[in-house]
Amino acid sequence: MVHLNFRVEGPRGAPWLVLSNSLGSTSDMWSPQMPELRSRFRVIRYEHRGHGSTPAPPGPYRIGDLGSDLLGILDAAGAERAHVVGLSLGGAVAMWLAATHPERVDRMVLAATRANWSPAGPWLDRADLVRREGTAILADALMQRWFTAPFVTGRPDLSVALNEMLASATPEGYAACCEALAEADLRSLLPWIQAPTLVICGDADPVVSLRDAVELCDSIPGSCMQSLSPASHLLNMEQPDRFACAVVDHLCASAAERGEKTRREVLGDDHVERAKKLDSPLSESFSSFITRYAWGDIWSRPGLDRRTRSFVTIAMLVALGRSDELGLHLVAALRNGLTQEEISEVLLHCAVYAGVPAANTAFAVARRVLGSAGEA
Repeated sequence: MVHLNFRVEGPRGAPWLVLSNSLGSTSDMWSPQMPELRSRFRVIRYEHRGHGSTPAPPGPYRIGDLGSDLLGILDAAGAERAHVVGLSLGGAVAMWLAATHPERVDRMVLAATRANWSPAGPWLDRADLVRREGTAILADALMQRWFTAPFVTGRPDLSVALNEMLASATPEGYAACCEALAEADLRSLLPWIQAPTLVICGDADPVVSLRDAVELCDSIPGSCMQSLSPASHLLNMEQPDRFACAVVDHLCASAAERGEKTRREVLGDDHVERAKKLDSPLSESFSSFITRYAWGDIWSRPGLDRRTRSFVTIAMLVALGRSDELGLHLVAALRNGLTQEEISEVLLHCAVYAGVPAANTAFAVARRVLGSAGEA
């Protein structure tokens, strides 16, 4: 194991959180998120081999070697179990750790990363280039990969920060990490990940596409996904507040807490309070199940906005003839931003595909609960 440079910030006794960096960066890349994160977590920031002040042992490196380094850091810090946030190379390291040592990872965020980094050729070519000419040769190309062009405009500080991080990486350490990515294929490990996982991608990332992110999310059991726009590869620097919010929401909220929050936002406090008063020992377990599963897991997923979920829900309830539930979700649809005209169009559309009797019943429910919403 290599002696890696790391630092610990945040209140003692808070949940542990470790941040794993991208290739060519240092732990300073997380500075935009630190005020928010260290107020809630006991945060570990560290440097990969050959990055920052961490030495670069002779290669070759593999993702498992970098993951073992992280495991050693958790041991040194006294963190038996931690949340893990990894970006790019750091995401690959996080996946390895979560799959091979699931008892050490609580919840996980994977940003701008993939389980497989083929083709290997470009990574091996970059390793050769850096060994010959040093890391500074990459500055211009990385600026275009890491950030969108509008974000860079008028921001000379970004160039300064990028060059400082690159200058701290030794050619051998950077090159050996490139070679680790060149051979990395973690796809067979993904089904073994038990940590609830959020996959985040940037809509303009030339390194990790939206399709890559979707494939990763689909391969990790129970994971969810969020795309940030506009953002490129270092999306945490380009969208600092939205990235921090996504991380905190994922790491802090249990399914029950997310579900209660979403349920109240969609259905309204009055409805939720009335429903709670009707709970009994007979129905409490069912209510808890719905809050966690329907509202905490499904309605809280970032893949569809709530307007879209309302459209889909209304259509399915009409098709299935679930009139009692339909009334509830017609009111919720207004809270989610649908207009009365849009609701009427959904019901009319259902007449073609779910049948006129089903739509007729739905319009009757709409007239009752929404008034003029049902007049088409």
